Amino acid sequence: MDEDLRDGWLAVDPLPGEPVSIVRRWLDEAFAEGRQENPHAVALATVDPDGHPSVRMLLCSDIDVPSARFTFYSNRESRKGRALAADPRAAIVFNWPGRQARIEGLVEPTSDAVSDAYFATRPLEARLGAWASRQSEPVASRTALLESLAEVADRFGARVESDAVPRPAHWGGYALCAEHVELWASRRGRIHDRALWSRAGDAAGRPTERWEVTRLQP
Repeated sequence: MDEDLRDGWLAVDPLPGEPVSIVRRWLDEAFAEGRQENPHAVALATVDPDGHPSVRMLLCSDIDVPSARFTFYSNRESRKGRALAADPRAAIVFNWPGRQARIEGLVEPTSDAVSDAYFATRPLEARLGAWASRQSEPVASRTALLESLAEVADRFGARVESDAVPRPAHWGGYALCAEHVELWASRRGRIHDRALWSRAGDAAGRPTERWEVTRLQP
């Protein structure tokens, strides 16, 4: 499809009133096109307790359009977990062919019920790995890591019973509640479409429902 037609609605004024449904649509289209192995992969940027920034790739498991919340899961004792505990502000970036979505906001842990429900959908090997791996910590060797995995499997009798592996307390979900969303779409001659949606916080610091949108120069 011609690129100027593919995202034509982002090239006209006024711009759409909210951005999250566009991100959702772009993600759905990326899955349908099949050009990437994990279209829901995002780069998550955080700031460590010592003030050092860090970034890593993970999977965004859900985008809730009405609440503008982007959910991902991780070991909460990992480097990223420690960073989010110290400073819950974070940013994620989706990157698709000719498209990019940048989201910034406050991150909150999801409830135990939400974390349990998602953990139950994971493959058996991934559930065992959540118990066996002390994410971000040093390990003596690959053999030592596999031995830890085997010990966990023996403990739960999990080689045949996947339901026997519960969610560990140190593993769970996070929801990034978007305050700023910037969308970028490639155009000929590098005259790209770029726009920023922002929403202010209320008295409690929670973002309001109203978005303000500004077109940015590429």
